[in-house]
Amino acid sequence: MVKEKILLLGGGGHCKSVIEAIESERRFEIAGILDSLDKIGQKILGYSILGTDPELADFVKNIPNVIITVGQLEDGTKREHLYKLVKSTGANLPVVIASSAQVSKHARIAEGSVILHQATVNANAVIGVNTIINTSAIIEHDAAIGDHCHISTGAVINGNCTVGNRTLIGSNAVLKHGVGIEKDVVVGAGAVVINNVREHAVVAGNPAKEINK
Repeated sequence: MVKEKILLLGGGGHCKSVIEAIESERRFEIAGILDSLDKIGQKILGYSILGTDPELADFVKNIPNVIITVGQLEDGTKREHLYKLVKSTGANLPVVIASSAQVSKHARIAEGSVILHQATVNANAVIGVNTIINTSAIIEHDAAIGDHCHISTGAVINGNCTVGNRTLIGSNAVLKHGVGIEKDVVVGAGAVVINNVREHAVVAGNPAKEINK
């Protein structure tokens, strides 16, 4: 079977994790990577950096599938910008699900999102566009994750929780059942969130409390 080609947008550390997920899924052939001008010609896990972001429209003429492989260490503004760039070219943004991830057939995952190894997305969960569900993260039943979010390694989003757009949930953080996180929030690594969190807040600790940025 001939695999469709896919182009990766961003050549940092997160790119390596997405490459591994794509390889494990065996659905796409990676055509190459776009990054900064000074990196053209370099390789990441054997795949060449072919060009830069402004050249995306030209590449899409021959490679219609694109996945954003820029990570998210705080807010999702950069990934949202790249998403809009990709959409402006008319490219497809497929969902990538690593072979070891467990995703319910009753879950809904929007375009451009990536589910990495050992992650779980349970029944009736909803994942927005261009969102990262990182290694071993758990999205429980009926949870709703917004657009351009990053649910980091080992984080647990319990049932009926909501997470707003461009939010970062740090590694090993836990959201209590039914908690609501508004948009543009940062939840620190290891935090235990038992109350709702207002937009633009930064919270950390056990139990999680709002802190200065």
